[in-house]
Amino acid sequence: MKQTLLAEINSALEMVRKNNPLAPSITNTVTINFVANAQLACGGSAAMVYLADEGEMMAKISKSMYINMGTQFTCYPETLPRTAKACLENGNNWVLDPVGIGIGEQRENILKQFKNYKPKIVRANASEVIALASLWELTEKSENKVRGVDSTDEVISAKNAAEAIAKFTGGAVAVSGKTDLVTDGTTSVLCHGGSEYLPMITGAGCSLGGVCAVYANVTNPFYAALTATVLYNEASMNAEKISKGPGTFQSNFLDQIYSVSKNGIKDSNIEIIK
Repeated sequence: MKQTLLAEINSALEMVRKNNPLAPSITNTVTINFVANAQLACGGSAAMVYLADEGEMMAKISKSMYINMGTQFTCYPETLPRTAKACLENGNNWVLDPVGIGIGEQRENILKQFKNYKPKIVRANASEVIALASLWELTEKSENKVRGVDSTDEVISAKNAAEAIAKFTGGAVAVSGKTDLVTDGTTSVLCHGGSEYLPMITGAGCSLGGVCAVYANVTNPFYAALTATVLYNEASMNAEKISKGPGTFQSNFLDQIYSVSKNGIKDSNIEIIK
């Protein structure tokens, strides 16, 4: 089974390099540059939009799209639901990062609407996944607390919530943490690796969502999320070895995303748990 997963991962890496697919984003203003650079480094093409008509247009011309809830604007109660609706109508494999869930009425109302538009990949930390499953009434009401963009829960504690979301959407969920979890509701995989520097740079999680969207152009949601997650673990481990701190790590990390995605992955520390 592991060899099958690795074969699918390497196939996705190669197909993106060959086809340079477009994965537009509506994303956190703090991380726009890093999201775009990561998408370009792995072989994809990036475009950033804000307005509702632009979001709808991008959903029609692209096979995938990335919506990140990080920085909210007054236009987003119109832009985000209209874009998500267009993604659903056009069969677009869109990716949701529900960052900041639980902060503010506007954010919560938009996330509630997203239940109707079923994102094909949810990329989040454990606390956000638990909170989203609760908000969508897929699990019992959650009492966990999300601290800004940080998780207060362990990844494995979000397994049931992640599987519930994946089964509901018919897609996949990638839970990020010290050890990552990727699931389609039937198959669940732990991905070991990463770097202690990842939480010290702005945009690691956001850019991972954008890279998930790139791979969602060429494979199904589960393999797209798994490919992006394994790529990030491999690239960050390599980057840490040659970095002096978070600053040099961020630059080296982008270089390694490029290198690993280009050269492929011969082995990876992934563990099938279901």
